[in-house]
Amino acid sequence: MNEPPNPTPPLPDQLIGRIGFLAAASEAAAAARERLIARYGDAPPERAAVIVALGGDGCMLETQHRLLGRNLPVYGMNCGSVGFLMNDYREDGLAERLAVAQAAVLHPLRMKATGETGAVQESLAINEVSLLRETRQAAKVRILIDGKERLAELICDGVLVATPAGSTAYNLSAHGPIVPLGANLLPLTPISAFRPRRWRGALLPAEAEVVFEILEAGKRPVAAVADYTEVRDVRRVEVREDRSISLTLLFDPDHGLSERIIAEQFTV
Repeated sequence: MNEPPNPTPPLPDQLIGRIGFLAAASEAAAAARERLIARYGDAPPERAAVIVALGGDGCMLETQHRLLGRNLPVYGMNCGSVGFLMNDYREDGLAERLAVAQAAVLHPLRMKATGETGAVQESLAINEVSLLRETRQAAKVRILIDGKERLAELICDGVLVATPAGSTAYNLSAHGPIVPLGANLLPLTPISAFRPRRWRGALLPAEAEVVFEILEAGKRPVAAVADYTEVRDVRRVEVREDRSISLTLLFDPDHGLSERIIAEQFTV
């Protein structure tokens, strides 16, 4: 993933009055937002230089979806549980932290899901696009990469394609590989594969187009999920990285996303 050079960061005094705050629905995040607004003000997105998201990783995903098209940098502070995409929560020196924060530029996945009526629904995923069985019956999925059949029939609970940033989320729980941000790779990972039993997934070029065709869809219904947007009873799902959209996450210099992804691979 080739990242453009970071622009010259603003000075701390240039950020005063240009910080916007968004919070998760929790009481802790809402209270933190009120305290931070009292100290730093609250700029609306159209006037903000940076957005501070308060919550957990889910809050970061929701904030990025809400700001799609604005390309506003988002700095997360953890008021939730996991917080892999978040920085430590501290109220002091926020403008100074923002001024020296390091940027990670991500590109989402675009999902095109075709339903049983032929209608197509498009959604964007910052973490992953996952296909999941809807009933007790295992799903049967045919997989094509760039128009070429690579797996005639995967019998499974599901299958997913993740972004590098999302490779430490559901993908990791499904025993998929962790992918560094600059690797230009997308992990394709089965979820509880029954046949072929020994298939553990693949690493694909970032520009690859992945197509899932649902076999025996009437008997074995499948839902497609792009982050938190779900389309049920799909027949065909196309997934590819959308490089026309850039998302900028900010991290403290000693706590960057690339470092976290590397460190996670040595966590036991």
